[in-house]
Amino acid sequence: MTINNIPLNMMLRSNNFIRRTDLTPQIRLYIACTALMAQVNSTWGKLTELSRQYMISRTFVYMLIDMLEESSWVIFGDNQATPAADEKKLAFYYMLSLRLEGRCSIESISILMKRYEKKLSSVGSISHYLSLFGSLLPHTQSTDETTQMVIFLSDEIFSKSLPILVTVEPISSAILKIELADTRKAEDWKKHWRCLEKNGYYATYLVSDEGIGICTAHEEALPDIMRQPDTYHAIAHRLGLWVHYLESATCKAIEEEDKCRKKLDSAKSDEVIKKRANKYVMQKRDTIEKIDRYEDYHFLYLCLIEELKIFDTSGNLRNRKKAEGNINTALDLLETLKIVKLTKTINKIRRTMPDLLNYFDIAQSIVSDLKTLSIDEDGLSALCIAWEWRKGVIKSKNAKARHYRIMQEKFYLELAACYLQDDFDSIKAQVYMKLDQIVQSSAMVECINSIIRPYLNNSKNHVTQEMLNLIMFYHNHRRYIDGKRKGRTPFEILTGKDQVKDWLELIFDIVEQKDPSFFSNSIS
Repeated sequence: MTINNIPLNMMLRSNNFIRRTDLTPQIRLYIACTALMAQVNSTWGKLTELSRQYMISRTFVYMLIDMLEESSWVIFGDNQATPAADEKKLAFYYMLSLRLEGRCSIESISILMKRYEKKLSSVGSISHYLSLFGSLLPHTQSTDETTQMVIFLSDEIFSKSLPILVTVEPISSAILKIELADTRKAEDWKKHWRCLEKNGYYATYLVSDEGIGICTAHEEALPDIMRQPDTYHAIAHRLGLWVHYLESATCKAIEEEDKCRKKLDSAKSDEVIKKRANKYVMQKRDTIEKIDRYEDYHFLYLCLIEELKIFDTSGNLRNRKKAEGNINTALDLLETLKIVKLTKTINKIRRTMPDLLNYFDIAQSIVSDLKTLSIDEDGLSALCIAWEWRKGVIKSKNAKARHYRIMQEKFYLELAACYLQDDFDSIKAQVYMKLDQIVQSSAMVECINSIIRPYLNNSKNHVTQEMLNLIMFYHNHRRYIDGKRKGRTPFEILTGKDQVKDWLELIFDIVEQKDPSFFSNSIS
């Protein structure tokens, strides 16, 4: 279904509006004047009455008020009464900072700006200008160079039922492209990647989950590019859920056994004692079986996770075929446990096995390059082990496990320093940078999801492309305050160029470039 040749679903999704020919300039002026006077006189309900009378949104009414006030400065204002451009920018500083850095909802921004008596503090004005800023920003990162080879980490993030297609460069964490889509079919992903190539970004390899659309698109659009399945979702997540399930079932069995023992101790008659004793024996047998099953499963699970590691305890690159063989053996042993519904999960893992360890080939190429450099072999091995422990630190959720891994990384870094002496710092940075190019999961997209999710929650999942453009620009140009990227922006890491200005100044530069009179004409 279309209205004025515009698809209805596009109108509903992207919040585009059709110009109403029945709302003549005179009627628009009347609505603006009436609404402005209602605000001045604090007449409650007048804006709602106007929106119902003319079948328009309250946001549109606020926009007309803003336009009328803006025009009034031009017609009736003088140089002394017109605020300076810097003062006008201050409202936008508050607006953008509270929205992106503070992650405030539009309603909260309005309350805070009114409290500090800032202009443009109405909900309609804030919504209008945030959308305007977002419309001036791109949804695809461009490169100043002719082409740049990067890793594509592609996945979907959902706002209710609407998919948001995202491609991230995992080393810098920069969002290369983010777009609101109607579907996540193969054709959507092919267009997504073609747009990236037009903007100068080409994939060295692709990291993704096992989604049908993205896998089909890879075969058709990037057939010569290796795809690395997400090892976390393929193995660690799928089998890790069963660890928690079996542990919970075992704990419940132990509790039930203890209850049966207590009931047996309180029995008086021989008949009751016999009946409760039989139940206790059966429950004890069931508990032992569940404990054994949990311990066997947990041991095999840890063995599987160990096979995903790139380096052995000596810092040598592990053999891919041997790792694949050990994983298949562990999966065979898991099937012997005869856990209901586990077979389906194991079959899914087996289907990903041909490509699951593709990152071993990437690692082999990188390690071969490192060995051609003048680096002490023992020092290089120690750095490889330290890097592996560092990955564990990043993944750790348990404080005790995190501390242990930090100490292990520190030990091997100190060992490497003994071999490398004065060259340690420069070589460590070089080795870590190279090894960071080995990506085996889409964890970075989960990080991006955690960044975007508060904005979606604050807007009640009413997402627009303009909002996503703002989030992408802010993320790519904001400066990290901690972590391994501390003090740098994703843009700096991606391009290798220094970012002198703050992300807010960069947005204002773009606005002034596209509309030089924007700030001087904006209302105060």
